Amino acid sequence: MAGLRRRAVLGIGGAALLGGSGWGANWLVAYTGHQRGNVGSLEFRNRLRIPELLAPKARSDGTKRFHLELAPGESEFLPGRKTGTWGANGPYLAPTLRARDGDEVAVTVRNKLPEATTLHWHGMHLPARADGGPHQMIAAGATWRPRWTVHQPASTLWYHPHPHGSTGPHVYRGLAGMIILDDAHSDAAGLPGEYGVDDLPLVLQDKNFHDDGSLDFTESTFSDDVAAVDDRRGVLGDTILVNGTYDPYHEVTTERVRLRLLNGSNARVYSVGFPDDRSFHLVAVDNGLLARPQELPRLRLAPGERAEVVVAFTAGEEVVLRSFAPELGVGFPASRFMGGDDTFDLVQFRAAGKLKSSPGLPARIAGAPRAVDVPEGARRRRFELVADQINGRPADMRRVDEVVPAGATEIWEIERGDGRVHAFHLHGATFHVLDVLGEKPPPEMRGPKDTVYLPGTGLVRLAVTFDTLTDPEHPYMYHCHVLRHEDNGMMGQFLVVEPGTEKQVSRTLKSAHAGH
Repeated sequence: MAGLRRRAVLGIGGAALLGGSGWGANWLVAYTGHQRGNVGSLEFRNRLRIPELLAPKARSDGTKRFHLELAPGESEFLPGRKTGTWGANGPYLAPTLRARDGDEVAVTVRNKLPEATTLHWHGMHLPARADGGPHQMIAAGATWRPRWTVHQPASTLWYHPHPHGSTGPHVYRGLAGMIILDDAHSDAAGLPGEYGVDDLPLVLQDKNFHDDGSLDFTESTFSDDVAAVDDRRGVLGDTILVNGTYDPYHEVTTERVRLRLLNGSNARVYSVGFPDDRSFHLVAVDNGLLARPQELPRLRLAPGERAEVVVAFTAGEEVVLRSFAPELGVGFPASRFMGGDDTFDLVQFRAAGKLKSSPGLPARIAGAPRAVDVPEGARRRRFELVADQINGRPADMRRVDEVVPAGATEIWEIERGDGRVHAFHLHGATFHVLDVLGEKPPPEMRGPKDTVYLPGTGLVRLAVTFDTLTDPEHPYMYHCHVLRHEDNGMMGQFLVVEPGTEKQVSRTLKSAHAGH
C-alpha cells in the first residue's frame, strides 16, 4: 500500500516538475500526493472481527481477575501477506474487559514482548501506582499485577501501552483493547446491550504497509524542502483496519445497533457518518452516558476519544460507515498534510431481510453523569501546547509539574498555541468542557470526558473533577494524545494529595521509572 502510494506520488511529481523546480515543485508534489482515501476501492469481503469478551477468573472473594499475555505474533490483514504484530492473548489487539461499578479488579499482565512496555487503563479512575503510565514499566519477561476498585459510572474505556518515548510504535504494532464499565443506570437505560450482536465495539486504526505486508513506521515521506508544512505528527495511514479487519462488513440482525467507537489511531482524526446523511444518536462520550441522546449526522473523534452511538437500520439495506474529511481547524494548506482532506470507508453494514425489534431510544437516560458545578474561586491552571512541549518545557519523568488537592474541582485552560493537531488527555480524572474558543462546546464535546480535541488556536476550558485517591510519590500524566507529540515530550505529570499538604510535597520524584 505505502509502496504503491509512493509510486503514485512520484508520478504526480514528474508532472509537477515539468512546471517548475526547487521548493515550489517539491511542495506541489507533496501537497497533491498527500490526499488519501479508499472510497470506491473496497469490496467489503471480510467479516468484521469482534474482539473476545474476556471472562474473568472466578474467585471466592468476588474479585474479577483478568489474565493478559503480551506477545509478538503474525497477522494477515492484506490477502496473502503476513504482518508482524503485537497483541494481548492473541497476535493483534487485545480482548475486551468488562466490569461494573463497585467491582474489585485484579489484572495479571505478563510481558513476553522483546522489550519493556506498560499497559495504561485509559479513562479509568484508579490509584496512580496502578495507572500503567511510564512509571509502571514492565520489563521483558516480567509480570505486573495491578488491582483496584471500580468506582465510576458506566462508560467505554480502553487500554494501551504508555512507555515514555515509544508509546506510538507500541500502539501501532497492535497493543490496544476496549474496557466496558456497567452500572445500575446503564442496565436500566434500554440501550442495545448484547455484546457482538447489537452492541458492537469498533476500534478504528489506520496503517501503512510495505509491499511485503510488513508495517511501515515511516513518519514522513516529505523532503526537507517541504518539512515546514508537515505536522510531524507521526504515521498517517492509507489503509483502515476496524477491529483489526481490513475491508470489513458486519451483518445486522436488529433494528438498532449501538456502536462503541474508539479512535485507536496514533494521529488520525475521524469524522464519522453515513454517505446517505442519515442521522444517529450520540448516547455516551469518553467517561459516561449523556443525560439526553443527541441526534447528529457526523461525529469527530480525535486519537484516544471514544463515543457510543445508536444507529437505526432498515431490513435488507446495505450502508457504509464512513469517515469524511474532518474539520481540523488548522487552515490551508496544513490541513491537507494532517489528514483534513482524507475520506475513508470504514465498514459496511448488511441488514438482514427481517430484523429483530429493538426498544425505542430513550429521550432521557436516568442517572447519567451531570455537569459539575464549579465552585466560586476554583483554582485555575493554564497549559499551552506548542512544539512538543507544554508551557515551554518538554516532559521530564522526575519533575512534578502540578500538585492537586484530592477531590478538588478546578478550571484547566488548554491552549493550542501552534498550528498543529492536538488532543489533550488527562489521567485519573473526568472533565466537562466549559467552552471552546469562547463558544459553547458542540455535542460531541459535552458530557463526561478525559480526552478532548483542540480545534483551533485559542483556549478550551475544562471543569476538572479530581478523584479522592491520593499518592504523594506516584504521579498521573497529562499529554497530547497524538502519540508522536507525546513521545517527543508534550506531556506533564501531577500528584493528587491530601488537601492542605500541597506545599509539603516534593516536586522531584525519587526515580524516573518503577519497573516490574
